[in-house]
Amino acid sequence: MPIELWTARMERPLSEPEREAMLPLLPPDRRERLLRMKEEEKQREPLCAYLILCLALRQKYGWRSLPEVALSRLGKPYFPGHPDVHFNISHSSGAVLVGVSDQELGVDIERIRPVGQRMMVRMAHVSTEEAFFKSWVRREARAKRSGAGVGTIMRSESPLLPGEFYYELDTFPGYAAGLATRSRELPGKLHRYSLDDML
Repeated sequence: MPIELWTARMERPLSEPEREAMLPLLPPDRRERLLRMKEEEKQREPLCAYLILCLALRQKYGWRSLPEVALSRLGKPYFPGHPDVHFNISHSSGAVLVGVSDQELGVDIERIRPVGQRMMVRMAHVSTEEAFFKSWVRREARAKRSGAGVGTIMRSESPLLPGEFYYELDTFPGYAAGLATRSRELPGKLHRYSLDDML
C-alpha cells in the first residue's frame, strides 16, 4: 500500500474557539506540554498537525477519533492498539506534514529561513539556505523513520543504507520537505490543504 501524505499551510492565526476545539484531538501528554507554552501562537502548528492526522486517519481507515498514542523508548509515537498502522507528523512555522502507511516512515518539513554561512558549511557542506534545509529535512526524516532520535541529525549525514529510500516532497514555496521509508514504491498522493480547508 503506498504511503499517503497530507500537508497543510496555515496563513492566519487560530481563533480561540478553533484552538479550544482542536485541543481534545491531542494525546493527553502532548496536550499538557502544549498548554504549558506561554505563547499561544506557537500552539497553532502542533494543533493543526494532530487535526490533519485525524482527518487522514478518517479518510484512510474510517476512524472517528485518534486511537491511543504511545512513545517508543526513543520517543517515536505509535498506536499500540494498531501495530499495522504507522504515522509520522512534522510541523514548521506555517506548515504541517503528516504521513500514514502500513510500514515505518519518517517525514519532515521546514520553512527555509536565514542560516549562518559557517553553520551551513559545518553541518551540511552547502552554501545556500535551500540546500541546508533540504539536507536537514533528509536527516530528520531518516532519524524519525528509524526511531534513532534527533541527536543523530547533528552528525554528518551518512549515505542511504541498503533498503532505505528517501523522497523529496513538493509541498509549498519556501519550504523543504521529505519522506524516509524502506519502500521502493513511490509515495501516493500528496493531499494539500489550507487551514480553512481543514476546519
